[in-house]
Amino acid sequence: MFYVATQRLADPSPRSPALDVAEDDRGYTVMLNLPGVGKEDIHVSVEGRRVSVEAQAPTPTPAPEDKPAAPRLVYRERAAARYSRQFTLPQEVDQAEVNARLEHGVLTLSLPKRSARTVSQITVN
Repeated sequence: MFYVATQRLADPSPRSPALDVAEDDRGYTVMLNLPGVGKEDIHVSVEGRRVSVEAQAPTPTPAPEDKPAAPRLVYRERAAARYSRQFTLPQEVDQAEVNARLEHGVLTLSLPKRSARTVSQITVN
């Protein structure tokens, strides 16, 4: 017999994933931990200096119980997870050049800095 004193329920509030931000002359590299999330379940938005990441990890599904050899689920702690993180960078980002890659549960964002506007000389006639 399997006994558990308390049953864990899925927490409806989103988790704030851990992140690292690195900067060089060209831009920022941001790495966020998003375990169990597929790339189709991640939404990234960039507006000026503000970056937002929303993600959803689905509930793990056990083997179908209609198969004769399938084990019966007795207790579940793994549940769907929602992630949400917003942060502001020191400089604006070039939105047209943003790149995102998901590998082994780590989302890596390449966020190039927006180039400084050049000053042009105007000739008065």
